Amino acid sequence: MTSALFLTNIPPFGWLIIAVVVLVLFGRGKISSLMGEVGKGITSFKKGVADGTKELEEAAAEEAKDVTPEDKDKA
Repeated sequence: MTSALFLTNIPPFGWLIIAVVVLVLFGRGKISSLMGEVGKGITSFKKGVADGTKELEEAAAEEAKDVTPEDKDKA
């Protein structure tokens, strides 16, 4: 809980200093490729969620198609 409070108490100038230190340590190219991978991961996650939702909706629609009871007297 204290780490969450610590992150909210950093002033904007502090975030700027942190960003500069990270840029110096890792370099512009490494950070750029890392952010590209994060973007691809987010896109993949959203696509997976959409596909899962679509499969669930299709299964529910298939189940709801035929709701008439079978006639047992007709045999």
